[in-house]
Amino acid sequence: MRQLVVTSGKGGTGKTTVTACFVALAGRLVIADADVEAPNQHLLLQPKVIEKKDYKGAKIAVKEPDKCDQCGKCEEYCRFDAIQELEIDETSCEGCGVCVFVCPTGALRLEDDTTGVTMVSETEYGTFSHALLDIGAEGSGKLVTEVRKNAERLVQDEPLLLIDGSPGIGCPVIASLTGADLALIVTEPSVSGRHDLERIHGVTRHFGVKALVCINKWDLSQEMSEEIEKYCAKEDLCVVGKIPFDPEVLDTIKKGLPVKNLLKTKAGTAIINMWKKVEGHLFKEIINWRR
Repeated sequence: MRQLVVTSGKGGTGKTTVTACFVALAGRLVIADADVEAPNQHLLLQPKVIEKKDYKGAKIAVKEPDKCDQCGKCEEYCRFDAIQELEIDETSCEGCGVCVFVCPTGALRLEDDTTGVTMVSETEYGTFSHALLDIGAEGSGKLVTEVRKNAERLVQDEPLLLIDGSPGIGCPVIASLTGADLALIVTEPSVSGRHDLERIHGVTRHFGVKALVCINKWDLSQEMSEEIEKYCAKEDLCVVGKIPFDPEVLDTIKKGLPVKNLLKTKAGTAIINMWKKVEGHLFKEIINWRR
């Protein structure tokens, strides 16, 4: 099984739309959405959830009042100010366990805290692993790892795991890239797009993941697109696709039409051609892997 991650240095480049089109083109595959803080791949794939589980990604201090002798050590030693007037503020508790350690009467303990949900769904194109982190919760990278574990568990004889990665360069991005065979970086012709392409390329290079580049809406600024291509040539990055700006893509998404309809647009034609090149990098030998 090969693993392809579609990622971007910033949000809003069109990464999720490109991934959805790849899903429709790839044939047999397992799909994962590694953006657990603001996932939206499900809006395009319209999945049916078949498995949903609470994700316990953190620890939280819990007090047993009948054992407490009001000594105040827990409040004194809590560096996060999560204990005020001997009461625990769950939103401030980091689950470090110092209060449990210093409590002389054993009135405090750590318990698993639910910080999100993981889901497995069925789509028209294949099985889909995704998740949602609670608002304000930490540990997004750990939840992405759980999403990938679920996806790998679901693989039977599918030759491809296609991952819609997180934007940026933080922990969830690292968790989505680690161990992947190939990364497609989707960028846009803007100053921030050019800058963040460099940052995410640095991450892929650090973890030894081969990267390709796609310039989305390239014709909105041909000058900036040329700058991006010069950077890619200098860094030995292969630009496998240049997608034109196409208002029909947004219209198709707003109408809630199937992903396959995106492939009928002008942008969709460019994505089809790009997929052939990405597929060639993923599967160097010529094999009929869809059968």
